[in-house]
Amino acid sequence: MNDLLFLIPALPLAGFVFLFLFGRRVGEPGAGWLATLAVGGSFAVVVATWLDLLSKPAAERALTQKVFTWLPVGGFQVDLGFLADPLSVTMLLFVTGIATLIHLYAIGYMHGDPNFSKFFVYLNLFVFSMIMLVLGDNLLVTFLGWEGVGACSYLLISFWFGDERNASAGKKAFVANRVGDCGFLVAIFFTFGALGTVKYGEIIAQSPALATTTATAIIGALFIGACGKSAQLPLYVWLPDAMAGPTPVSALIHAATMVTAGIYVLTRMNPVIAVASPWIGTTIAVVGALTALFAATIAVAQNDIKKVLAYSTISQLGYMFLAVGSGAYIAAIFHMVTHAFFKALLFLGSGSVIHGMHDEQDMRRMGALRKVMPITTATFLVGWLAIAGVPPFSGFFSKDEILLLAWEKSPVLWAVGLVTALLTAFYMSRQIFLVFFGEKRWDRPLAEAAPDLAAEREAAGATSGHGVGPEGEIHPHESTWLMTLPLLALAPFAFAAGWINAPFWDKTKFLTHWLEPVVHLGEVHSTASSGMKVGLGAVATAVGLLGIAIAVIVYLKGRRDLAARIEAPVLANGWYYDSSLSAFMGGPGRKVFDAVAAFDAKVIDGAVNGVATLVRESSAQGRKTQTGHVRNYALGITIGVIVVVGLLLSKAVYA
Repeated sequence: MNDLLFLIPALPLAGFVFLFLFGRRVGEPGAGWLATLAVGGSFAVVVATWLDLLSKPAAERALTQKVFTWLPVGGFQVDLGFLADPLSVTMLLFVTGIATLIHLYAIGYMHGDPNFSKFFVYLNLFVFSMIMLVLGDNLLVTFLGWEGVGACSYLLISFWFGDERNASAGKKAFVANRVGDCGFLVAIFFTFGALGTVKYGEIIAQSPALATTTATAIIGALFIGACGKSAQLPLYVWLPDAMAGPTPVSALIHAATMVTAGIYVLTRMNPVIAVASPWIGTTIAVVGALTALFAATIAVAQNDIKKVLAYSTISQLGYMFLAVGSGAYIAAIFHMVTHAFFKALLFLGSGSVIHGMHDEQDMRRMGALRKVMPITTATFLVGWLAIAGVPPFSGFFSKDEILLLAWEKSPVLWAVGLVTALLTAFYMSRQIFLVFFGEKRWDRPLAEAAPDLAAEREAAGATSGHGVGPEGEIHPHESTWLMTLPLLALAPFAFAAGWINAPFWDKTKFLTHWLEPVVHLGEVHSTASSGMKVGLGAVATAVGLLGIAIAVIVYLKGRRDLAARIEAPVLANGWYYDSSLSAFMGGPGRKVFDAVAAFDAKVIDGAVNGVATLVRESSAQGRKTQTGHVRNYALGITIGVIVVVGLLLSKAVYA
């Protein structure tokens, strides 16, 4: 398989190029099917690579391929090369596999869109970029993919750019990611300056010789980049607004691929983290725990079905950062895998609901949809139980493993993670009950079914557009097979993916044995007794069930008084963090930026331009002496000779 690794990114790239040139001619649904086949072919090659690695001894599970020399600059040479090892193949399996299902889903979801083929052009380019990020054998190739997914996220989030809010959301995502990207670049510079290489194999081999300060600087800068791409405090603000994009985009970017890139890169660089100062790991863990709790508190008060899942994604990514900061890299990747399945299922399920509800996204207009959307309901329930951490669903196993290592890192971090688990079970149960159970709120006009929502929309002037359903009666329906088939395919994985690393016996810890050759230098192993592990798991399960029980009391038993207190305005408005940031950027921040721009224009550019003006004017004056007349030059020479002779004579007299 060494010689065939290039096919993994080449197939989506070929799909992108073909659809870019001929997509409009192919039209709907042909463009969608071609894009799906391209990504499906990439998935097939990844599966073949995985089987090839499985057949090798653990120490030899690494395939490399050099495509060409990319940057030969003196002693600095970077190859466009690929590295397929247990870590990259694990991520590629669910990236390409889930991306294939999302492409299939999008054929049905984007039906009738005037830019149908363009959408799949962007999707194929995004998958290609994500594969380059994961498969690259050095930091620079990873950064190429890193920037590629950032550009594609801008194109996909603002796909319906006719609505100014969508265009702004795309720009917000692009700018926020650029802030983090500066950190990634600095990390690359530090790494090359310290080691003279950016290749992962050489970095890992030389990492024990790194000075603690240097390693800390590299990981600190890389962590800034990871916070931007993986939406952690304080750079998370782009992800909730990214829900403006079509739902397949939400599932692809915010469940299985782009947002997990930060965790992937930090895990890849785990030997450097092991050498760095201990406080950098603690910082990563604290930021992850705070982000998880912060986003979970906001999710309990959101009414947009996709916004709940967006804040949930931020929260679950916080769990993964908590794991990385605790040295639990296998647990982080484990939760990344299970999260990819159940969150992709939930996002696609929400898209099915929106499609069936004629573009309505507000949960206050839904209710009792289980009767008219049975497939969507059944699969959504699987995703709900998985993310809520109910055994034996997948989320229970991966979340429990993170909480175990967090307990050993710090009981305070464990407590924060436990409260987050309670909130996760609560807000996801709230979503389930508001959407699929309770009373119908779609069988009569909006003003009668949800007067508070009607008043909000009238005040905001948002009576139409994407995400805003009809004001009259809605007739929901189940989605087409193109949209329900991916749901049915993802549901078993959302249920059973936890068994790839079940803690019961050593043989069931497949993911641990599989990833060990990649993370053995930095991985922290649990020293807790079996009784402690069972006790912590029981507490986590009880907390999850408590969250579900509270949601039952509030939303199924009709305790609207409690709901009003829980859904506080401060939570509904995201603790006013985003709005405060926007107010600063549009007010004092804008004045500061204008002042900096004025200083640059008048002082920095003024100095440069002033020197240029002085030279130009001096030259203009000097040019006047160049008349082109020989007699003037002869006169000048004569005067010069007289002056020189006079100086010589004066010196002779005084001598």
